[in-house]
Amino acid sequence: MLKPIAVKIEDIYVPAGRRKELDPEKIEAVAEEIMEEDEEQPIMVREGKGRYVLVSGVHRLEARKALGEETIQVFVVGAQLH
Repeated sequence: MLKPIAVKIEDIYVPAGRRKELDPEKIEAVAEEIMEEDEEQPIMVREGKGRYVLVSGVHRLEARKALGEETIQVFVVGAQLH
């Protein structure tokens, strides 16, 4: 079972394809949910070259940035083989 770890937000690279998915209204809604709740599902990242690469959770990541957070809980997963 994966255990979440805290990672600096600045150490997470968001691929261009994930940035295209961003919806400002959804980021705002997620930020409001974060402020109201104690727990949230960690985002998923994989290890890249000297950084983490976002796999899923772009709106949760951007909401944390908007709230001024410096770290976020993540699950580190393996890269998918195609």
